[in-house]
Amino acid sequence: MTVLVTGATGFVGRNVVRQLVDAGVETRATTRRPGSAHGLPEEVQVVGADLERPETLREALKGVAALYLFPVEDRAEQVVALAEEAGVRRIVDLSAASVSVGLHHNPVETVVERSGLTWTHVRPGGFMANMLQLWAPMVRAERVVRYPFADEPMNLVHEADIAAVAVKALLEDGHHGRAYTITGPASWTVREQVAAIGAALGEPVRYEEVSRERARELLKAQGGFAAEAADLMLGFVDYGGADATGEDGYSDQDWSALERPWPDLEQVLGRPGRTYADWARDHVEDFR
Repeated sequence: MTVLVTGATGFVGRNVVRQLVDAGVETRATTRRPGSAHGLPEEVQVVGADLERPETLREALKGVAALYLFPVEDRAEQVVALAEEAGVRRIVDLSAASVSVGLHHNPVETVVERSGLTWTHVRPGGFMANMLQLWAPMVRAERVVRYPFADEPMNLVHEADIAAVAVKALLEDGHHGRAYTITGPASWTVREQVAAIGAALGEPVRYEEVSRERARELLKAQGGFAAEAADLMLGFVDYGGADATGEDGYSDQDWSALERPWPDLEQVLGRPGRTYADWARDHVEDFR
């Protein structure tokens, strides 16, 4: 059995690849820049392909039985059609927990469901790893995190747990037609998250609460993902990309539903999810 992993150099994709290899599964991985796909296991066949250009996936799909699909909305129909044509029997797509509570619709899910293939949606909440690219530069430089929302609870999920659910659905029967909402086992405030990073490092990391506007300035100055994600992470835009400084049409109840733990992860994996403290220890070298 060969499994194809798209988006293989992302936080979740890398973990999907690694866990498939650990399970002894023949794994193929796609990335737009194969030469930059560092850190993937040697056993993996890395193929250059771009989900924005579906025709580039044709070779990668040959002989594939199951597909882990990173979501690219405007090309999903072509990608899924190519998968069907190649004989793929199962698709597991990466979606979002916000779909589960009606905050938005994911058209990739609709395409996958209409395909007639065995399918599973994996809908994670906020990634613990999103904080890595926002905070690690500050921690490495000054052992400080400057960010708002000091004591607001956040339910975040470890990227390895998202991958573990996806791998189960890729390799095992019994997951067809399911949409799994994946959260962490508990909520952590920003203050608690920073303390966990300090504990993992074994030295103090100071937390300095700043306004959303000041945090936006700091993240924009960092460049890269931090600059690109600043507006969304800090609440300046909603999930649809519109200005969210006024009414967004979403109720507090919608958002609070994503702060509590959902049971899906433990039901699929037979264990609780990893905590933020676990995540901080797993990524301690990134903060040094």
